[in-house]
Amino acid sequence: MSDAPPASELLNLDGKAVLVTGASGNLGQGIAGRLAEAGAHIIAHCHENEAAARRLIDQIGSGEIVRGNLADELAVDEIFAQQKPDFVVNNAATQPVQPLADMSIDDWRAIQASNLESAFLVTQRAALGWRAASSGGAIVNIASIEGIDPAVGHAHYASSKAGLLMFTRACALEYGADSIRVNAVSPGLIDRDDLQSDWPEGVERWQAKVPLQRLGTPKDVADAVLFLLSPAARWITGVNLVIDGGMSSQNKW
Repeated sequence: MSDAPPASELLNLDGKAVLVTGASGNLGQGIAGRLAEAGAHIIAHCHENEAAARRLIDQIGSGEIVRGNLADELAVDEIFAQQKPDFVVNNAATQPVQPLADMSIDDWRAIQASNLESAFLVTQRAALGWRAASSGGAIVNIASIEGIDPAVGHAHYASSKAGLLMFTRACALEYGADSIRVNAVSPGLIDRDDLQSDWPEGVERWQAKVPLQRLGTPKDVADAVLFLLSPAARWITGVNLVIDGGMSSQNKW
């Protein structure tokens, strides 16, 4: 039985390299920045917006950038040929709004590829390396409260996040013997630049119902990710940590 680290070291990621996918986006930047504050070496993934990833690394002060379409098996293999992360945060995703009746099979498949197949490929490759090295590892998948309760216009997105939640549990089951922990975080509505002007009615509805009476922030989610990657969560795997200000406690009728 391993001894628990002292309380002062529970959230310390010194010496750990963390691959954060989708690090050029609002949430990815918040997660990467917070993990860097905890001492992690950040490997910031982007698909197209390399300028935003570069700004992130400049703000952090160190780190590396990897670029590629994570739904492309060869692109993922290339990333892992270059990088050997200790931890992974599967954050990359897209979230279009589209009525189910108007959705083509290509629309559906594009979201599953971006949000679910990418996590499959990254997780499998990361775990393959950790298993070969007998090093253990940890993964946090960024899911969504829509993986539990769908929203109108998000059938493809909600389904991909529900799949990600089950994938998290399946990975925890299959990789536990390798000392690889896999958990999920499901955020609620997270604030970003121009959100209130882009979707004022949605923000108003959220703030009228959420028990903690505010939108979430990227750091709210990032702190949950930090906890799940850290030694503080050393005996936690296969869980979904909901970060939504209490919205999920509301009744549905």
